[in-house]
Amino acid sequence: MADNDTTPPAATGFEPAAPLKTAGVNFNPESNASAESGTSSGATDGTTSTSPKQAIKDGAAKVQQQATDKIYALADDGKARAGNALDQFAQLLTDAAAQVDEKLGEQYGQYARSAADTVTGFSGQIKDKQIDDLLDDARAFVRNSPAVAIGVAAALGFVAARVVQSGLDPRDA
Repeated sequence: MADNDTTPPAATGFEPAAPLKTAGVNFNPESNASAESGTSSGATDGTTSTSPKQAIKDGAAKVQQQATDKIYALADDGKARAGNALDQFAQLLTDAAAQVDEKLGEQYGQYARSAADTVTGFSGQIKDKQIDDLLDDARAFVRNSPAVAIGVAAALGFVAARVVQSGLDPRDA
């Protein structure tokens, strides 16, 4: 047994080390103990300039902003596509109105033209509004008629499930 493997006598005083999580970090603005001991955090006013916690918060805020910007860009693209699809649908209704005039009469063709005008107006509203305005409108619609909103959501979910299911090949499963 070596000399340095012996245990100290019981009379020796024992002081535990300071916790590492507070070493060199000044949590109390009135106390400059860590700055005076030589473990400065880089700030001269007693506050930390960039703590790891703040760096994580800043990084998370940056990622959140990037995600928000990406979502708004995708929503803007979707808004433009929806507007174009509605314009195409309105043109289809307008073209069909002439055929309806020939086969069923001018009164029924007028219904098709009226529907085309309504769809064109709706398309223009979608194109003219900002994403935030469209979200506000959707929130107001859900607040005013929750049953219809739930029905629309269920119908869209059903359609999405059918589209996904039709894309799966039963031989792959």
